[in-house]
Amino acid sequence: EVRLAESGGASVQARGSLKLSCAFSQLSLKRLYMAWFRQAPGKEREGVAGFGKGEITYADAVKGRFAISVEASDVDAGNGTLYLEMNNLEPEDSGIYYCAADSWVGASARLKVHAYPWWGQGTQVTVSS
Repeated sequence: EVRLAESGGASVQARGSLKLSCAFSQLSLKRLYMAWFRQAPGKEREGVAGFGKGEITYADAVKGRFAISVEASDVDAGNGTLYLEMNNLEPEDSGIYYCAADSWVGASARLKVHAYPWWGQGTQVTVSS
């Protein structure tokens, strides 16, 4: 069973930094497509950063400030951690951040909610001005 578990959310001041983690298990590391999404109160969930097939995609709002990366810890078990490093945070970055995964996602859908069947429970990020 695929498992995703986010952590690292916190309350920070504007222009601060945070690094989110998403521990995953039972994913094929040879066919790994993962992404970070966020959802602010009253707004739809939106894609922030995604990767797959050696390609990385960022939403325009976070380009140059956020960085997505992945680290495998047990290839046989399909375990590892997805990261989202966030710098120069703005109040508009506040929301619940989710990680998502699938074994294949087309390039045009890397930041689309509907493209991912597996999701974590989310971690709260609050940025105050």
